[in-house]
Amino acid sequence: MLQNGKSKTDNKDVSEPEPKPKTLSEKTDSTESAASHPESQSTDTDSTRFPLPVYPKLEIKRHAVTEDYKVSSQVLGLGVNGKVVECYNKKTGQKCALKILYECPKALREVELHWRVSGGPHIVRILSLYENMYRGKKCLLIIMECMEGGELFSRIQVRGDQAFTEREASEIMRDIGTAIQYLHNMNIAHRDIKPENLLYNSKEDTGVLKLTDFGFAKETSLHNPLQTPCYTPYYVAPEVLGPEKYDKSCDMWSLGVIMYILLCGFPPFYSNTGQAISPGMKRRIRMGQYEFPKPEWAEVSEEAKQLINQLLKTDPNERMTIEQFMNHPWINQSMVVPQTPLHTTRVLTEDSEMWDEVKEELTSALATMRVDYEQVKIKDLDASSNPLLNKRRKKAATGEKSGGKQETILLINKKN
Repeated sequence: MLQNGKSKTDNKDVSEPEPKPKTLSEKTDSTESAASHPESQSTDTDSTRFPLPVYPKLEIKRHAVTEDYKVSSQVLGLGVNGKVVECYNKKTGQKCALKILYECPKALREVELHWRVSGGPHIVRILSLYENMYRGKKCLLIIMECMEGGELFSRIQVRGDQAFTEREASEIMRDIGTAIQYLHNMNIAHRDIKPENLLYNSKEDTGVLKLTDFGFAKETSLHNPLQTPCYTPYYVAPEVLGPEKYDKSCDMWSLGVIMYILLCGFPPFYSNTGQAISPGMKRRIRMGQYEFPKPEWAEVSEEAKQLINQLLKTDPNERMTIEQFMNHPWINQSMVVPQTPLHTTRVLTEDSEMWDEVKEELTSALATMRVDYEQVKIKDLDASSNPLLNKRRKKAATGEKSGGKQETILLINKKN
C-alpha cells in the first residue's frame, strides 16, 4: 500500500522494512480547506484572488495502470524525481503524460503538493494517481495532462520573423505570476522555477503556459522556513548560496531571472560552460551584479527594468512579494505596456548551440541540488566575465561559426 511504503530517509532502499507514516489520505483530511482538486479546478482566466476549495480525499488507484492506459516507451521528459513517458487513455484515446516515481519521502511530498494545487491557474493538472510495482519496486504513477506546446523559450525561438514584443513578455510574466500567487497563497514554494518547467499545453496560439515539476516544492510556515539548499544554478536566489534560511522569496528571484531572459534572450548571471555554478557566479548573484547592456536593452521600458531590480534584490526582506508583483502596472496593465520589438528571438536563435550547453549544465546540476553549497567543488570565474554574451558578440563580429556541443533536452511536452 502507498501509505506503508514511505522510507525514513530519501536514499534508503525502498525494499527495506519501513515504519508506517501518516497516510496520504489522513494528510488530505487535515488540509481539505486549503487545497484544490483536479475535478473542481479553477480556469486559467480566473481572477488572481483564489478561493481555497474543499476537495475529496486523495484517490490512489491500485490496479495496474495498463488496464486504463496504453503506456508508450517514448520518454517525454526527465523530472527531478522521475522520468515522464507518453501514454494514452484506452477509453478516450486522450494523450497524457505518465510520471514514474519510486516511492520515497521525496516522491510522496511531490505527489501531495502537486495534487493539492492541481487544477490551479497555469499549473499542470494531475488526472489520475496509481500505485504499482515497477521493476520490482513500489512506485507512484502520476497521469498528467500532456503539454504539447513546447517549452517557453523554444516557443519564442521558433517564431522566425515574427517579432516578440515587450507587451507579450508582460503577458507571459503575468501568467507565471498567477501560478506562483496561487502556490504562495497555499503556503507552498515551488523552489525550482525555471524555463524548462514552464510549458504550453498546445502548439496553437491559444496554448496556455503552465508550471510543472513539483519535485522540490515544499510547504512554508513560520515554524518551517525552507532550509534545504536546493537549486538550479542560473535561477538561484542569493540566500540559497549561503547558510541563511529562505522562503517564498526564492520564487520571486527566479521570476526576475526569467523576466530578464524574456526581455533580451540571455540570463543576467553566468558560470563557466560545463560547470554547474562557480564562485564568481555566486559572488555576482550575492552582490546583485548584473547589467542592462545595449543594444538588447536600449528600447526596453524603464518600468520593466525597475521591476527586475525589485525582483533581484539580494536581501529577501527587500524583495517584492508575489502580491506586489501582480499589482505592478507592468503586470496588471499589460495592455498599456509598449509593443516594443525585442531582441529575444534573434538572440535565442543565434545562440541556439550555446543554449543547448546551458540546458545541459542545468540538467547536470539536478544531481547537486540537494548538496550543501560548500560541498560543490567547481572552478573560479572572473567576476566581470559574461562568456555567453561575449562569445555571441565575437561571433557576430567575425562571422565565426561556433561548434557548440548539441544535446537533446527532453521536456515533458516535447518530442524530438
